[in-house]
Amino acid sequence: MSSEIILIIIGAILILIAIVDSIKFRGASLDLMDIKLKIPVAVFGILLIFYGSYAYMGANYPGQIEKPVLGSKRQIEYPVNSVQIISPVENDSVTCRILTYGVYPESHEKDIWVLVKPSDSLYYPQSDHTNTSYKRNGEWQVITRFGGDKGEKYDIIVYEADSNASQFFSTTIQQWKDMLYYPGLESDEIPESAHEVDRISVYLQENCRGVN
Repeated sequence: MSSEIILIIIGAILILIAIVDSIKFRGASLDLMDIKLKIPVAVFGILLIFYGSYAYMGANYPGQIEKPVLGSKRQIEYPVNSVQIISPVENDSVTCRILTYGVYPESHEKDIWVLVKPSDSLYYPQSDHTNTSYKRNGEWQVITRFGGDKGEKYDIIVYEADSNASQFFSTTIQQWKDMLYYPGLESDEIPESAHEVDRISVYLQENCRGVN
């Protein structure tokens, strides 16, 4: 259960306590709390519900609503023999939200994951509402989010993953969302069944700190 849902439940309980304590049974109310306490409890409960609902919608709004910027694009070399990044390009200057996309061979069946590696040397799996990169007709794409300082270098790394590695990345992302905390992965935490297939470096053209 996410922290946002817990806040909503606590808020509802506080409101219910204040209401029940004020309801009269056979002409008398429970009066377990003073009226000066009931009102703040009810108001606090309402605030928790509003905050929890707002945070939940923010954390779970469909990824397709985002409007990522398209970066520079390089020419596709045919035939496509491996999973490749087409956009952005090496040493590109990027905004806080971009669409990273590329191509894959016709026979490719594994999931494709994009991880970003900022200057803290930790790895951050990227996903939209589909979790894994979206694949269709030889092309893949995923919304890629950055949260660093202007000019900071990021590695964009593409992995192909089996079902176990995909489950690990999906579970990790969901846990981070539930905690509203994104600690990153150490290199030795990345599953062995996830294999790096392409990598480029890009630089932030703006300050992305605090951008959700």
